[in-house]
Amino acid sequence: MGRHVKYHIDKKISLDKLDWLIKIEQDTKVQQKLYFVRFRYLGDSIEEATFRLVVTKRVGYYWENWWNEDGYKGLLHKSGAGKPSKLSDEEQIELKKMLESKDFWTTDEVHDLVIEKFDVDYCLNPIRNLLRKIGMRYNTPYCLDYRRPENAEEILKKTWKKQ
Repeated sequence: MGRHVKYHIDKKISLDKLDWLIKIEQDTKVQQKLYFVRFRYLGDSIEEATFRLVVTKRVGYYWENWWNEDGYKGLLHKSGAGKPSKLSDEEQIELKKMLESKDFWTTDEVHDLVIEKFDVDYCLNPIRNLLRKIGMRYNTPYCLDYRRPENAEEILKKTWKKQ
């Protein structure tokens, strides 16, 4: 049988100030966390407060810990979330210069280039994210039909004018 642990919310600010913060907060994610804190102030359990906000209990425990440790600042967005890139900033700049040397690249070609030059293996989705991060665009390639005549544009213009 597990032991029962009672969690408490630190009342770092008054309920009136908390309501004021909820009203002026622009970030809806932070506002949702503030509502959670408000419900806890008013006596809701973590389970009840998370049920009202349609989030998991685990998230509620995180939010309560952040509030108890740092108050309002603990609920703000924390930058640097996510896995760091395998390429350094300098390597990303170098990659961008390499990519600018040629007009068209496929993601497979970029993948092979990154392996060859930097000895780093990415899957294709992270390659696309990396391209977006360094300010490059990618598009889905289309197949060129081998049966297409050399003067296809001229034929299209003539056909288009007839209509």
